[in-house]
Amino acid sequence: MEKPLYPSQYMRITQSHTEGTHKDSYAIDEAGSDAGIDYMRAPFTGVIRKIYTQDANEVWLESLDPVLYPDGTIDYLTMLFAHDNDVSDLKVGQIISQGARFYEEGTAGNATGNHVHIECGQGKFTGSGWYQNQAGYWSINNGKLITDCLWIDDSIRILDSHGYQFRAIEVTPAPDIQPVEPDEDVVEPDVPTDPEGTEETVQPSIPTTPKLIFTCPKTDMYAISLKKNQKLYLE
Repeated sequence: MEKPLYPSQYMRITQSHTEGTHKDSYAIDEAGSDAGIDYMRAPFTGVIRKIYTQDANEVWLESLDPVLYPDGTIDYLTMLFAHDNDVSDLKVGQIISQGARFYEEGTAGNATGNHVHIECGQGKFTGSGWYQNQAGYWSINNGKLITDCLWIDDSIRILDSHGYQFRAIEVTPAPDIQPVEPDEDVVEPDVPTDPEGTEETVQPSIPTTPKLIFTCPKTDMYAISLKKNQKLYLE
């Protein structure tokens, strides 16, 4: 099950929810690494449900499957992105893989400075995708706090979180495998030698019943430390 990831590699949030034009909503503004134009990555594998080009080139992306929210919720997730200057490369029904570049900062619509307006809504895309809130602004249906919806990981450089506390995806370390000490009762087979070099050298045979030293719990990469002259047999 996918964990929705914060879409910008550079987190620089310039406006939080309830501030300014975000009154009565959970929207944030993400301005990227600098004043230029950075791209957004798809936070999950999703399908584009709506594109609205008559305002700020808004795009609604809905997860293909239920995802795991940082607050423990398991459900579909729909996100709204706005202000990209050109969305002609996107179309309704298009599937975007998690982590793929698909949207950019811009100033389309009523925007000052390059940034992306981002909102999260729990569940699938419904109705028109948004509604006019009490402050008169259009907000995504079933809006939800961004820190309850999106994770971060080591690929994201935090420049300004604007006070938000995001939960990080923990990386499971590889198992600690201890070196195997040689069995004192095992006698190494003798290797016949031919001092004259006239006969073919006979290679030592591997025991037909090797000693079990480790059972692999899953397909993965493992490291083994061996001392000089130690031998290791793998089944």
